[in-house]
Amino acid sequence: MIKILFVCQGNICRSPMAEFVFSDMVNKRGLSDQFHIESAATSMEEIGNGVHYGTRNKLRREGVPMWDHRARQITRGDYDRFDYILGMEQWNLRNIKRIIGADPEKKVHLLLDYSKSPRDIADPWYTGNFDVTYDDIVEGCEGLLAHILSEM
Repeated sequence: MIKILFVCQGNICRSPMAEFVFSDMVNKRGLSDQFHIESAATSMEEIGNGVHYGTRNKLRREGVPMWDHRARQITRGDYDRFDYILGMEQWNLRNIKRIIGADPEKKVHLLLDYSKSPRDIADPWYTGNFDVTYDDIVEGCEGLLAHILSEM
């Protein structure tokens, strides 16, 4: 089983969006039994809160299934539990490494490192643009899935 953890600052916008989008991609390919997918935050600001309404609305419009999700913070133990730990921006990577410590197994990456154009994914909490965030997340998730499937 391949275990993936998507991480952003609050775990209410980008990382749950990536969790739901990637889950939908693997479900549509009949691969859900081969993946365990979660998301988490680097901060404690939103712990226990549900998914931001902008993310929920965008995913509904795109037909991406969602389930009840409550924000949680990444822990040091997550490093051992997950094969891929994917931040949305450089600031997330710095905070992930602050929490988990070293990354000797090279598990921590930006999600868009798996795209043809590596870059940060802007936080729609600040930009208000959930459409651009969604497009970037889809691009990253498609690249990540292609990478994983090429290694299976």
